[in-house]
Amino acid sequence: MSAAPLPGGRADHDPAVLCIARTANEGPGGFRPERIARGRSVVVLTCRDGIALVAENPSPSLHKLGEIYDRIGFAAVGKYNEFESLRQAGVRYADVRGYSYSREDVSARGLASVYAQSLGSVFTTEGKPFEVELAVAEVGAEPYADHLYRLTFDGSIADESNFVVMGGQAEVVREALARTWNQDTGFPEAVRTAVAALSATRGRPEQTSGSGVNVNGDGSSGYGGSEAAAGEPERLGAGLLEVAVLDRSPLSSRGTVRAFRRINTVELDRLLSGPEGN
Repeated sequence: MSAAPLPGGRADHDPAVLCIARTANEGPGGFRPERIARGRSVVVLTCRDGIALVAENPSPSLHKLGEIYDRIGFAAVGKYNEFESLRQAGVRYADVRGYSYSREDVSARGLASVYAQSLGSVFTTEGKPFEVELAVAEVGAEPYADHLYRLTFDGSIADESNFVVMGGQAEVVREALARTWNQDTGFPEAVRTAVAALSATRGRPEQTSGSGVNVNGDGSSGYGGSEAAAGEPERLGAGLLEVAVLDRSPLSSRGTVRAFRRINTVELDRLLSGPEGN
């Protein structure tokens, strides 16, 4: 099967980029877009302090969230090997462009356009498209300068405002966020808002057994079933989440130009236990 190079890179200078489509599309089985919807959801939302990226992801090593460049982050759902190869190609593209021109020339819009061209090319020319959905986020100096782009498996690109929801029961999560999102909050409240929205798909009363114990699709039993019995969704714990932020002022807060920072489990557990996190 021929490979489609990631547009924006020179295939003769970077063979790893040239092989991206071939590596990601190896293996049996046809394209099944419903696999993306069956996965766990990811939320990317803006706030006063920057951009928060929150994913339902119990794996400590297979990340759905990542850093692309100084002020650019990446989130994805779908097949891990495919979106990870796209993330790595995006990092190479950003590094080469930043080195060849200037760091200011690397933007989320440019990267999203490159991803859209690559996904579209694979969709139209390869036997099996990528089973992924991507979000590219760039934090600005002010909230109005933030940029969020969502890309689907066929190369379609959307310039989103306020927040992006991908994978799983995206409509349920999106509706919950639409009711609770507030741009004037800091990172702690933004993360709690995202976690509450992700939790809206879990532990519904109709999923509660006769004994009052909540039984989810993954077999978990929730937090004793009391919340589910009262009609409240089961809240996701820190061990089931992957969280990162794009800091609006990383130089002043952490002494670095790199805005991306992961929130570890201990810090996340403490954050979720704060106001409105109980």
